[in-house]
Amino acid sequence: MAEVVLTGVTKVFPPDVVAVDNMDLHIQDKEFIVLVGPSGCGKSTTLRMIAGLEEITEGEIRIGPRVVNDVAPKDRDIAMVFQNYALYPHMSVYKNMAFALKMRRLPKAEIDQRVRDAAKVLGIQLLLDRKPKALSGGQRQRVAVGRAIVREPKAFLFDEPLSNLDAKLRVEMRAELKRLHNQLLTTTIYVTHDQEEAMTLGDRIVVMEDGLVQQCGAPLDVYDRPANRFVAGFVGTPPMNFLDGTLVGDNGSVFFDEGSFRIRLNDSQARSVGEWVGKEAVLGVRPEAMGMDSAGRFVGAENAVGVKVDVVEPLGEKMDLYVSTPRTGHLVARVDARGDIDSGQEIKLHLDLRKVHVFAPGLNGANLTIAVAEPARA
Repeated sequence: MAEVVLTGVTKVFPPDVVAVDNMDLHIQDKEFIVLVGPSGCGKSTTLRMIAGLEEITEGEIRIGPRVVNDVAPKDRDIAMVFQNYALYPHMSVYKNMAFALKMRRLPKAEIDQRVRDAAKVLGIQLLLDRKPKALSGGQRQRVAVGRAIVREPKAFLFDEPLSNLDAKLRVEMRAELKRLHNQLLTTTIYVTHDQEEAMTLGDRIVVMEDGLVQQCGAPLDVYDRPANRFVAGFVGTPPMNFLDGTLVGDNGSVFFDEGSFRIRLNDSQARSVGEWVGKEAVLGVRPEAMGMDSAGRFVGAENAVGVKVDVVEPLGEKMDLYVSTPRTGHLVARVDARGDIDSGQEIKLHLDLRKVHVFAPGLNGANLTIAVAEPARA
């Protein structure tokens, strides 16, 4: 086990495509860190550079005390699990798991012990004599993980390992991978495009876009305090709602003016956006922070938005309302389920101002309110 440190790491593909741009990342020993972002953001390229499958253009990669820039993949003491499992089809599960150990010329007794211990941890003891073609997708994934476990590496690298599984099995394997990490405590670097997967697995998540780290932090911190509009829109299901408007001052207060309604910012938010008063800005609010609470939890005259209900999606205890405003267009609100809401109805949604963010304009506009935002209370 070891820490993994990237310092100024850059990858440029010919002729001049920058896949990863000056990346600094310190992954602690025993940490489970997830690189997440849309396709083409540079997350898999980063993982392949750590593994040694891609040469870095600039910078330094260190695994434990050793700089590995010029170290061959087989000598980096890491184990990688691929999206397509990469099992040898002509070998049994046992031989697939034992192969790397045989190449290292370990004693037969030690190989057998490691393979059977890993199989027990993964619950695949009864599959050791089967060939990969006789296994389900979930079983193949367990074998691929087992092949990594037996090597007892300094770090595990996972490249979208669950993307070929169905939704139910993905959820089960997420829990299995988290349990394994808690048991083995091996440094783990995991790549996915699925932000829900990232939120549930990672001790920290690294949100990437255009080869750059947009934000790195604990999952809930990234969710509650997104650094910019890209992070806010990428992390969360349904994604955050964004409304274009202008910040205006009025009688000592600061309002976000959308054109068809006004939202009064709280005192800390008003202080943080002071320099932006009179300028265009973007209001961000998550679907669950918009409500119709009869108990009056966040009902108030200065945080109400009049909307028209376009679509109602029942989800059991909750329901998603797809609504529209005269100027902004479509928004999504996740509210308590009730039977008196129908498509075409005009209603008022009330915003939980503690969970409202104000962003600078642009797709990567900075969050202007996180520096002194009030913490959300349950």
